[in-house]
Amino acid sequence: MTDATVEGGLDEPSELEPEQGSLALASPEDTHGRADWERAAGAVLRKARRLSDADDDSLVWQKLTRTTLDGIGITPLGTPDLLADIDLDQRPTRAGEWDIRAHLAVAEARAAHEEAMTDLENGVTSLWLRLDPDADLDTLLDGVFLDLAPVVLDASADHLAAARAFVAYAEDVELHPGTNLGIPAADASAEAASLAGGAGVLGFVVDATAVHDRGASDVQELAHSLHVAATYLRTLTGSGVSVDDAAALVEFRYAATDEQFPTIAKLRAARRLWARVLELSGAAAGHQQRQHVVTSRPMMSAYDPWVNMLRTTVAAFAAGVGGADAVTVLPFDSPLGRPDAFGRRIARNTSSLLISESHLARVADPAGGAYAVEKLTDDLATAAWELFGRLDDGEDLEPLVAATVAERDAQVATRKRPLTGLTEFPDPFADRPAREPDPLAPEVRRWGAAFEELQASPMDEPVFLATMGSVAQHTARATFATNLFAAGGIPVEVAGATDGAESLADKHGGRRVVCLAGSDAAYDEWGAEAAAALRAEGAEWVVVAGKPRAWADDSCAMGVDALAFLTRTREKLA
Repeated sequence: MTDATVEGGLDEPSELEPEQGSLALASPEDTHGRADWERAAGAVLRKARRLSDADDDSLVWQKLTRTTLDGIGITPLGTPDLLADIDLDQRPTRAGEWDIRAHLAVAEARAAHEEAMTDLENGVTSLWLRLDPDADLDTLLDGVFLDLAPVVLDASADHLAAARAFVAYAEDVELHPGTNLGIPAADASAEAASLAGGAGVLGFVVDATAVHDRGASDVQELAHSLHVAATYLRTLTGSGVSVDDAAALVEFRYAATDEQFPTIAKLRAARRLWARVLELSGAAAGHQQRQHVVTSRPMMSAYDPWVNMLRTTVAAFAAGVGGADAVTVLPFDSPLGRPDAFGRRIARNTSSLLISESHLARVADPAGGAYAVEKLTDDLATAAWELFGRLDDGEDLEPLVAATVAERDAQVATRKRPLTGLTEFPDPFADRPAREPDPLAPEVRRWGAAFEELQASPMDEPVFLATMGSVAQHTARATFATNLFAAGGIPVEVAGATDGAESLADKHGGRRVVCLAGSDAAYDEWGAEAAAALRAEGAEWVVVAGKPRAWADDSCAMGVDALAFLTRTREKLA
């Protein structure tokens, strides 16, 4: 057992007795090699028809490796050879629980004060305040123990003025050292550094979520943060501030998504990259990157917002495992406007449960040493360092972000990157929770924006789903088509069980757009007859669920550009 062992663990493996219901340990003779895994994985892929009988088992690596938007492969299985010549330094070093940081957009001081006190009394340990420079701090922070609860400022304008006002308000208080005046690192100055140093708090933020919210990839987010941080160091050292003092005044803010392994690896890579920057800058050893990690805004959806709870839970888990010093879980109803009390409670409880119930903070760097995670960490760090060099030489990041946005949009449109509740299993016709507008919400283009736009204007006229044969014969394709149409805000009217073209025509009801859904055998046998019968009853546009057919005007199957298909269908319905 190691120093990272969770408290209360068994001292000796021999205490695991079969009669206690525990799994028996594998015997030394029970060993398996790479070929055994390839054979077992290949058998599963052949059942799923992703490999043919003629394909070699070694193809499982190609089939199961997922490629990120940065072109980095995520291996399906970690193996020791992945770590050859890889630097394992600068692992996450947070010891113990992370700081549960609540986000408040301060539109009205009294209301925000009540939200802040509720959060602090129920598990939150710091506040991240989005506010105007002239916010009423007397009302907002009344009763907040600033020596116990760090406050991170995020002024909507004139950050230095907001920082001065806060320091003046707290002049008689010994502020918590985790407090941050929240001045963007790009606006760093010797005056701001002096203000923060005199108050004994942090002064600056390298906010990589700004490019994440515009659609940047993980590598682009990391490289951008390094570029901003390097410029920050140059600015302050050029103004007479030592590199060590500058390094001690800054906090980095990153986004955590529901892609848990890339998020874990990104945060681990960020520490390594910052350590390298400080090393090259001549800083003394021992500086650690302070990370504030925020659950991704773009990954959330305004439709079926309850699914956002699942997304933010995975993201918070990844942030904790990745070593974040502070974690902000944004409320699930944030895309709808100002979160209500329930949304805020779920947000703060997500971290509380991961810490207190799942004991996620008991072990430092729980992913450390995992072959796949270490490899992914190194790949991200290497790619981000190369891009950082180009940015530092003057290359513009925005065209790269635009290309990433286009690629992500294409994957979302074809549902290769599914968004549950929006592009998969959507219900655009359900009532959504109502929330007040949030005037301080940042500009964000959510990943499912194109589908949200369609669902914001649902169609009144349904598509007639011409189901062919019994329920058992048509249910697979009917379900696929129903979900696909719903993703575009298009209702369906289902025929039910039918036994021929005549029964379909009898149930048609004069709908202009129809979609035939059945088996390939049914299409071959009476698909053309069914299409003709429906056209005779007034159908103007005939779609087939499956591969294209000569008698259909359009088709939809797995891999279809759903966005283009739904747009065409809506045009026909309109």
